[in-house]
Amino acid sequence: MTLAGLAEKVCGKVVVPSDGEIKAFYAGDFLSRVMGKAPADCAWFTVMANVNVAGVAVLAEVRAVVLCEGVAPDPLLTEKLRNEGIGLITTELPVFEGCVSVVK
Repeated sequence: MTLAGLAEKVCGKVVVPSDGEIKAFYAGDFLSRVMGKAPADCAWFTVMANVNVAGVAVLAEVRAVVLCEGVAPDPLLTEKLRNEGIGLITTELPVFEGCVSVVK
């Protein structure tokens, strides 16, 4: 799935565009757990919006971050994700509903 395709499914907005195929999905807010469990090239659904998300996304080889529940990204997070080539989407959907929407 492309970033644009994912944004459409979650009724979201692409904040940071990126290339590459999203091959899996992961939801979680415990950063250490995401580092150990998120599959490479996944879209990570979270409500965490601080710059630490970018570091974890790089370590876990995440393809895109999806900020749920209308959470606005910290400007430093947006900058770091852009520099790393990792996509960023924002959506009003709760995490669970966002995840369900991609498998419908």
